[in-house]
Amino acid sequence: MEDDKDHSEHDSAASIAVDGLSLDPKQQKEFEKKLKKLPTKADNVQPGVIYVGHIPHGFYEEEMKGFFSQFGDINKIRLSRSKRSGRSRGYAFIEFSNQDVATIVAETMNNYMMCGRLLKCQLMKSESVHPETFKGANRKFRKINWRELAKKQANAPKTDQENTKVVNKLIKAENVRRKKLQKLGIDYQFPGYAAGQMKTAQHTIFEDS
Repeated sequence: MEDDKDHSEHDSAASIAVDGLSLDPKQQKEFEKKLKKLPTKADNVQPGVIYVGHIPHGFYEEEMKGFFSQFGDINKIRLSRSKRSGRSRGYAFIEFSNQDVATIVAETMNNYMMCGRLLKCQLMKSESVHPETFKGANRKFRKINWRELAKKQANAPKTDQENTKVVNKLIKAENVRRKKLQKLGIDYQFPGYAAGQMKTAQHTIFEDS
């Protein structure tokens, strides 16, 4: 199961209206027929996990829960998102409380057309479900302001060891430039960091543009 590409749109855009999504009469009839064949009372009912791929933009955790809950009880939902941007990667995992129901849902929803995309659904074997498949599931997504976080990290006071590391890095880059100038036959002398012009790294404060 390969990751779908990140959608270019941001999650702040309008979500898909779940109320307008439903199976066509023929699919609904077949689904209900399969459900009736299931035992009304079964001992040791096991949960079942399905993989859902090719998910359209706007169909997120809340929309998925609202749509798939019509088929049966759902334990967990995890929509894969980019750790950096928070955008949907276009695939998810859903755990139903009943594996038989999950099997029917996977069969019914595979190749289901949703907002111009064909959903790909399949039942996952229990041994193929990784322990961390549902890590962070059922949590409300909170978008991280990476720019603000990076600014805070850059503006944080540095220790002497960190300052020394910065200076050494600058000196190394400076030596590379000196060698390039020598190869070009340019006799240009400048003090630079190596001459002790900067004993400690300057701490630049980053402001919003």
